[in-house]
Amino acid sequence: MEKIRIEKTTQPKQKCDVSKIGFGTAFSDHMFIMDYEKTKGWYDPRIVPFAPFTISPAATVLHYAPEIFEGMKAYRTPNGKIQLFRPTENIKRMNISAERMCLPQIEEEMMMEALREIVRVDRDWVPSEPDTSLYIRPFMFGTDEQLGIHTPHHCIFSIITCPVGSYFKEGINPVRIAIEKDDVRAVKGGTGFAKCGGNYAASLRAGERAAAQGYSQVLWLDGVERKYIEEAGGMNVMFKIDGKVVTPALLGSVLAGITRKSLIEILESWKIPVEERLISLDELFDAINTGRLEECWCCGTAAVISPIGELAYDNKKFIINDFKTGDLTKRLFDELTGIQWGKRPDPFGWTVPVV
Repeated sequence: MEKIRIEKTTQPKQKCDVSKIGFGTAFSDHMFIMDYEKTKGWYDPRIVPFAPFTISPAATVLHYAPEIFEGMKAYRTPNGKIQLFRPTENIKRMNISAERMCLPQIEEEMMMEALREIVRVDRDWVPSEPDTSLYIRPFMFGTDEQLGIHTPHHCIFSIITCPVGSYFKEGINPVRIAIEKDDVRAVKGGTGFAKCGGNYAASLRAGERAAAQGYSQVLWLDGVERKYIEEAGGMNVMFKIDGKVVTPALLGSVLAGITRKSLIEILESWKIPVEERLISLDELFDAINTGRLEECWCCGTAAVISPIGELAYDNKKFIINDFKTGDLTKRLFDELTGIQWGKRPDPFGWTVPVV
């Protein structure tokens, strides 16, 4: 593997107060960049001062959207060390996304070293305040200077980072969710399982409508029958019904969340039954009306776990667990974040030390 070249900034930025900025608005001093050409593969891996890209107005990404990304975090432990959480899972998922979008694969070892090195270089940007972390955004896009739909032959892979606190202003307190009945996020056979920008762009209109009514997120239904629950805006969703945790199955239109996977493995280690299957709106409403839905939550890297306190659908509102954070939700949040921040033992071997 080609050695990563490092060019450090001569004008370091002033560190920000994470509690006073929005999620993903203040960026660290450096960025990782690597170029790709079909005839030579990936080359010139480098860490340089954070700065704009220079690309052609005809660049493929601006017209046909061959683009993918990942989201992960670096955590500062109580003893001042820095660690990543399940980075290999992000690398594998990024290559799955790349295959779907006809973008080049990246060797796991190469991407892991890039992740470690950018965090090492900007280690001072990893915050130490409670519930804060360094958000890491790897992304890739096609740069061919040519109009006409084709597989990209030139690409850029980059990693940027930013210190963050809670994704939602509510934190671990319940959020209000609107169930979307008109727009569709993805269908089986499409790109729903890939982490590409188009999936999120397609969700913006419904998200704007929900926000205008005071809701934090949208809950998506399947794109064919419009009756089965799939995922929330940028997160997976889980329901505790009759003592079992039920989460929509991964059937090709739902992103395989790493937080979702981790919570399932934690639940299984606690001997709590988990079912990955179809769950219809009718089943959900029946569970609410009969008191069998005990609690539910969204989960993802950015927000970690967000309890759902209210669901709205077709001018009807359903309050979940008296709009309180459920006991299992809180237990999962404490366990997962305890492992991520190094405050609890990691029996699964999920954390990877960086510094």
